[in-house]
Amino acid sequence: MKRYSAFAIAREALRGHTGWERAWRNAQPKKRYDVVIVGAGGHGLATAYYLGKNFGITNVAVIEKGWLGGGNTGRNTTIIRSNYLQDPSAAIYEKARDLYETMSQDLNYNVMFSPRGVMMLAQTEHEVRGYQRTAHANALQGVKTEFITPERVKEIVPIMNIHGPRYPVLGALWQERAGTARHDAVAWGYARACSDMGMDIIQKCEVTGVTRVAGRVTGVDTTKGHIACDKLGIVVAGHSGQLAEMAGFKLPVEAAPLQALVSEPIKPCMDCVVMANTVHGYMSQSDKGEMVIGGGTDSYNAYTQRGSFHHVEETVRALVETFPMISRLKMLRQWGGIVDMTGDRSPILSKTPVENVFINCGWGTGGFKAIPGSGWGFAELMAKGHSPLTEEFSLTRFREGRFIDESVAAGVAH
Repeated sequence: MKRYSAFAIAREALRGHTGWERAWRNAQPKKRYDVVIVGAGGHGLATAYYLGKNFGITNVAVIEKGWLGGGNTGRNTTIIRSNYLQDPSAAIYEKARDLYETMSQDLNYNVMFSPRGVMMLAQTEHEVRGYQRTAHANALQGVKTEFITPERVKEIVPIMNIHGPRYPVLGALWQERAGTARHDAVAWGYARACSDMGMDIIQKCEVTGVTRVAGRVTGVDTTKGHIACDKLGIVVAGHSGQLAEMAGFKLPVEAAPLQALVSEPIKPCMDCVVMANTVHGYMSQSDKGEMVIGGGTDSYNAYTQRGSFHHVEETVRALVETFPMISRLKMLRQWGGIVDMTGDRSPILSKTPVENVFINCGWGTGGFKAIPGSGWGFAELMAKGHSPLTEEFSLTRFREGRFIDESVAAGVAH
């Protein structure tokens, strides 16, 4: 694989950009692999990459029923933060945030990581107490965050109305080194690095069954034929329950569409991410000038990737009160992503009842920010059978009552 560099750009400019090679090979499946990973989104590709980089396991196939990064990886609002309340959550998200810092250099691919800061508004007295508690927990966890005053909020985001009649700003939890990245580039960068290691990324290849002998996985049936493997990783977000059923076990997850939209582009007016959890809306400005707005999940279970009008109405109505200047913007596009939700709103990274089948799911509405940390820990789990990052996220916690509550206790699951 040729390295990308300023010199390479100059060289290709002189030759009419005729020398660029494919970023990754368009592979066809072999008969057998050491590891098959189902799902070529960010989490699946990151797992494959760290299997190769950290453990030297490169006889790997990443299977995708659609196109690479076409699921939730390309449908999120790109927020990256690690200021979670519970210790296991803070550990894996901080690992991810730290890896995002150097990802462009590690992958030789510009993922456009922007540590612009993430602000979580406290708009009720309950949220003030909750975020102050989180700030203290983060200090013990080694995660750098702080609770700031309304005046400091206004200083960072001048366009905000902090004296709204329904939703006044009473303070905010502020993580200065959090931010955003280009979601497509994260998937493309990992795919390019995996392909360079000799791994096969197989698109338009749907899994139709999981084969087992004596309780141990032997391979997968696909629309491109049977593929044998020694280990199987299931990393398919909202369709995790369906793949688990094929493998012969059930998951405590449910799928629902998560809503997002962008406005028409405008001049730069906000250089950080703002999350308003009381009204369940969050907003940042993209490099192209669009206001990127996220809402909540639909109140019903579904597998649709379309947007829902009622969420646009609820989210935008509340955000307009906090950001009056956006009231006359036109919506450019709207979409939904299928997210898999657990009861405690924390992920599952675990062995399963089927030997050598591993599951990575349940990231709900906050999966993008965890991609490198998830891949790092899940690769270690698949290679060694255990990982400090994933130990608390085992399936056994639901049977044992060891919930990692990031919904009620933390005030928000994003």
